[in-house]
Amino acid sequence: MSLIMIILAVAGGALLSIQAAINGQLGSKVGVFRSAFLTFSVGALVTALLIVFFEPKQALTLFDVPKWQLIGALFGVPYIVIMVLAVQRIGTAVATVAVIFGQLTMSMLIDNFGWLNNPVISFSPTRLAAVVCLGIALYFIYSGSVSANTTGETDGSTANAPR
Repeated sequence: MSLIMIILAVAGGALLSIQAAINGQLGSKVGVFRSAFLTFSVGALVTALLIVFFEPKQALTLFDVPKWQLIGALFGVPYIVIMVLAVQRIGTAVATVAVIFGQLTMSMLIDNFGWLNNPVISFSPTRLAAVVCLGIALYFIYSGSVSANTTGETDGSTANAPR
């Protein structure tokens, strides 16, 4: 079951990269906030349909849970807005790896300290090495983007040129 969840998470990550690339293009044409609004509107509609047809009954409702747990819904807005802006300026690959670097770093802090009522999973040398490797990957992906754009290896478009 863990392998299936890892595969699904990788697929989810792939879909987020596709979404970022599409939203970056859409945002440059209609505006960052309109692009974000479309994302959340369609997402809310699809999620509502999933709830109606597939969500099993839960013991608690959104009104019953601790109120601090509801703030998680707010964190999607800055993510979408930041990605729409970032993809236009630094490209999908750099923006995505930067987001994953931030996610990995924060998630390891949450795990290590058990923040937000999560189980404690302590730092280890291998987990620290993963963050360092991803930081190095971010550096190489970004520097590769910069050098590709300065040597003319692109299609001539500056829409995704790092600035």
